[in-house]
Amino acid sequence: MNAARRSPDGAFRRLDLTVQRRVSGLLQGESAGLRLGPGSDAEELVPYSPGHDVRRIDWNATARLGDPHVWLTQAEHELETWVLVDRTPSMAFGTALAEKVEVAEATVSAIGIVADGPGNRVGLGILDAGGVRWRPPTTGRRVARRLLTAEPPSPRTAETATVGPTFAAALVELGRRARIPGLRVIVSDLLPADGTWERPFDWEPPLRRLTARHDVIVVEIVDPRELDLPAVGHVTILDPETGRQHEVDTSDPRLRAAYAEAMRSLREHNAEAVRAAGADHLRVSTDDDWARLLIRLLRRRARHPRPARSRAATATH
Repeated sequence: MNAARRSPDGAFRRLDLTVQRRVSGLLQGESAGLRLGPGSDAEELVPYSPGHDVRRIDWNATARLGDPHVWLTQAEHELETWVLVDRTPSMAFGTALAEKVEVAEATVSAIGIVADGPGNRVGLGILDAGGVRWRPPTTGRRVARRLLTAEPPSPRTAETATVGPTFAAALVELGRRARIPGLRVIVSDLLPADGTWERPFDWEPPLRRLTARHDVIVVEIVDPRELDLPAVGHVTILDPETGRQHEVDTSDPRLRAAYAEAMRSLREHNAEAVRAAGADHLRVSTDDDWARLLIRLLRRRARHPRPARSRAATATH
């Protein structure tokens, strides 16, 4: 993927070919809404009341129950997708096939291409050291090209380090901007900039608010070297988010064991927090075949659609 940075148009063409060959069609077409409304698929049988479409009367149910009953349908509409991509300094790291930010951008770009259908729109938010830059909804292919041609993030140094925006604040902004129910894709390494390794995380409440209204996918990007410390003696480690430096002796087996346990615990807590919020969770490593993992997730979602929100709450809208 590093070569792809030097030739963005070539990278886009290769990604487009990969997506069309491997994941095409899994998000395209008319999308089921989160509320009852105009559509073609019967969703709920209710007693007839003035204003209901008489063409939806179920005569068998009416004869059986003694009163007119009609089928309400689930609304169908164009799919509006918003993606939030984490490009903070911690994402500019990779020891395997690519940097985390490259895997993140390729994954989200692929979703943009797959979601590119008639009337469908994709909005983009890029979280970096300077804040969140928002791009208005447009076609998925334009979003994919924007991500693949964007300049890569630079690691933060101790001299230039400042307190940057938080992931939680970016989720709050996403909820304010993206009010039409649809698909929301969030891609981040979920590394805690404040050193909080255990739940509850500060990003859980805004994520729960998002899933209450939207269908949400959280893609967590990891690198193998982040999970275990190699035994290479005394080293100086730089925190890319804060610029702080730490002197550690990686030859100490107790230190390596404690680090591995902390990272294992963090990943478990991340997965638990995402599931508790009601979002889909996909973990991708820089040494993974991200396209294969994305296909698996999208096919599972196609076979087992997420249930619509509470009918009691939405039938009156």
